[in-house]
Amino acid sequence: MRSSIVAGLDIGSSKTAVVIAEVSGDAPHRAQVKVLGVGQARTGGIRREIVTDIEATTESVRKAVKEAELMAGVTVQKLYTGIAGEHIHAWPSTGVVAVGGRPAGDGEIRPGDVDRVQEVARAVVIPGDRELIHAIPQEYIVDAQDGIRDPVGMAGTRLEAEVFIVTGSASASQNVRKAVTRAGYTVAELVLEPLASSLAVLTEDEMEIGVALVELGGGTTDLCVFHERKIKHLTSLPWGGATVTNDIAKGLSLPYAEAGRAKERFGVARADFVRPDETFEIPGAAAGQTRHVARELLAHIIEQRMDEIFGLVAAELDRAGFGGGELGGGVVLTGGGAALQGVVELAERTFASAVRIGVPGEGLGGLADSVRRPKFATAAGLAVYGSRRLITDTPETSALAGASVNGIVKRISDWIADFF
Repeated sequence: MRSSIVAGLDIGSSKTAVVIAEVSGDAPHRAQVKVLGVGQARTGGIRREIVTDIEATTESVRKAVKEAELMAGVTVQKLYTGIAGEHIHAWPSTGVVAVGGRPAGDGEIRPGDVDRVQEVARAVVIPGDRELIHAIPQEYIVDAQDGIRDPVGMAGTRLEAEVFIVTGSASASQNVRKAVTRAGYTVAELVLEPLASSLAVLTEDEMEIGVALVELGGGTTDLCVFHERKIKHLTSLPWGGATVTNDIAKGLSLPYAEAGRAKERFGVARADFVRPDETFEIPGAAAGQTRHVARELLAHIIEQRMDEIFGLVAAELDRAGFGGGELGGGVVLTGGGAALQGVVELAERTFASAVRIGVPGEGLGGLADSVRRPKFATAAGLAVYGSRRLITDTPETSALAGASVNGIVKRISDWIADFF
């Protein structure tokens, strides 16, 4: 039984969140993750998940981690850090190898065969301006028999592997690492944020029968579709909570910061959820002045933009072939935007599936209540990711940017397949 500390860092466009946890156990699914501390800070220097100001981002990271360390009573050095945004590209890749060439009757698949087929599947050329973030084993096929999770020990002559390749902008990845390093920490690993969030808010059953994870972030809305415990579709839309806040600022003639406060305190995603006579107070045109605004107007502004975002997500689901009710697990909303009252009811008007809010905390111990909000889904998921990574103790899966994956990547084991 081992015990150690892990920390997840989510650098979003509007907030930076950190979750520190203690991990004990000797297998990924039996790991006990005890939340020790949570920290958050307003993000500076990030636009649509891309670092635009290193110093401002560094300060946000430093504040959030220090707050989490103070709460936890421990210090950390390495952070499992989330990465997302429009620069992320993903696609499935397949590889095939022969298992023969051994003494008669010895057609058993060995770990070396799995290594070989994974390497073939990963043998894609990564352009110089891209970096490999993940190469996730999805399934194996032995002599045309598909759906195999672990082929080792099986009899066969032909082994196929399907791997989900995820790459990101090399410069975007490097800038995230630089911000973390300047804050006094190191990046243990860059992790795709929707992947991390799925560990915190989705169940294995949902990922098996089909589920769409919709992460309503500040700068982007990320969509990740799972089916048969495989990632089927991944995309990022350039609209999120900041877009809604901008609409409020314009519609109510408010400074951006005041618009954000109005959304947080009085915002509702459905205009019919508030009474026509409800009002709230906002700053007036001159110093010291105030004015009253109908809460229904604020809700109408939010509803229009959120409805548009959900429409774009629905269109992506249609393009991916999951728009007609094929998702037995429905749609799971998470991220800061999922905290708005009425967001589920608004989403249900758009999607042909059941909708729920994804909140981390299930299976977590310690101060789990402190992360039981949608906005902590990614940070909590990164801590869970780190706990399973720590227990399996395998090499990192990142490859050198600009190089061919074939021949230089390190061995990837089935630790990530255990996640799903």
